[in-house]
Amino acid sequence: MKIGIIGTGAIGGLMLGYLSEKEHEILCTGRPYQVTSFLKDGLVIEGVRGPRQITGIKIATSLKEKVDLAILAVKTQDLEEVIGENKSALKNAILVATQNGVKAEHILAGHFKKKDIVTAIVMFGSTFIPPNRIVHNFEGEVVLGSIFKEAGDDTLPTVKSLLQGPFDCFIFPDIQGAKYLKIFVNLNNCIPACLGVPMQEAFTDIPVCRAAVGLIREAYAAVSSARIELQSLPSFNKEKVLGFVNSGFDDAASLFSKIMAVLSKEPLYGSILQSIQRKKRTEIDYINGQIVELARQHAQEAPLNEKVTEMVHRVETTGRFFSKENFLKEVAPLAEKYR
Repeated sequence: MKIGIIGTGAIGGLMLGYLSEKEHEILCTGRPYQVTSFLKDGLVIEGVRGPRQITGIKIATSLKEKVDLAILAVKTQDLEEVIGENKSALKNAILVATQNGVKAEHILAGHFKKKDIVTAIVMFGSTFIPPNRIVHNFEGEVVLGSIFKEAGDDTLPTVKSLLQGPFDCFIFPDIQGAKYLKIFVNLNNCIPACLGVPMQEAFTDIPVCRAAVGLIREAYAAVSSARIELQSLPSFNKEKVLGFVNSGFDDAASLFSKIMAVLSKEPLYGSILQSIQRKKRTEIDYINGQIVELARQHAQEAPLNEKVTEMVHRVETTGRFFSKENFLKEVAPLAEKYR
C-alpha cells in the first residue's frame, strides 16, 4: 500500500518511524523547517524502545501523489488547512483520524465519504522535539472503529493489519464511548500548559491535583447528564475515572499525584503545552472545551473546565505562564465545589 502520513509531530512522527520498518511506501508531510531537517538528518526516535534513526524519508509540505491510506496526525484545529492542501491526494483513500476529542471525524465527513473515515484512539505517549526528534515516552495501544458505522467490511481490518506489530491494535464495534473516555485521559493536559512545566512537576503538588480531580468530577457530571456510556480502553479502564469520582476528594488527589509521578521517565509535557511551546494554537477547545459544550447542550454548567479553557487561551495569547499560586487562586475555589 501507498501510505500518507499528514503531520509528523509526536503522533505522526512516531508512526512514521515504526511503520518505516514495514514494507510499505510511505509519503509524509511536515512544516518547512521539518522537511529540511528530515531530508538532511532523518528522524531520530528515543525512549522506551531505544534509539533509532530513520533516513531516506519521503517528505514534503503536502502530498505529491495519491495514497491508498492516510493517517491524519495533525490537531483538530488544523484539519481544514491540511484537507485543502492534500484533498486530491486523499480522494478515495482510507482516512485514519488520530485526533483527540470528538469533532475530527465530522470535519472529515464534510469533505469525504463517511465509509472511508476510520477513528484511531492513540494511547501511547510521545513528545516531539523540533525539528526532527521524537521521544517515545510510554507504550500504548491504538483502538480503531467507525463512529458513522459505515466503514466497508475490510476497511477496519486493513488499517489494523497496517498498524499491528508496531503497535497493539484493537477494533471496537462501538467506539463513541471510548472516544469520550480518551477525553478523560487528556483532560488534565491543561494544567501543565497553564504552569509551563512537565506533568511530573505539576502534579507533585497536592492542591494542583485537587484541581485535577475537580476537572474529572465535573466532566463526569457532564458526560452523565448527556447519558454517554464510557467504554473502557485496553490500557485505561473506565473504573479509573469512577475511582476519582467516587473516592474521598483528598484521597483521589493523592492517588492522582502518585500515578502521574511514574507515568514516564522522560519529562512529559502533554499535547497542549507542546503546542504552546511551538507557538501554535492548542486543542483545548476540543478537550476541556468539549466538556463545557456538552454540559451546555444538556442545560448544565462546567465552570472549572470553562475556567481552565479560558486560562489556556490566555497563555496562548500572552506567552506567559501562571505561577502555581496564581493558578490555584483562580481554579481552587471552583474545584472545591466537587469535594
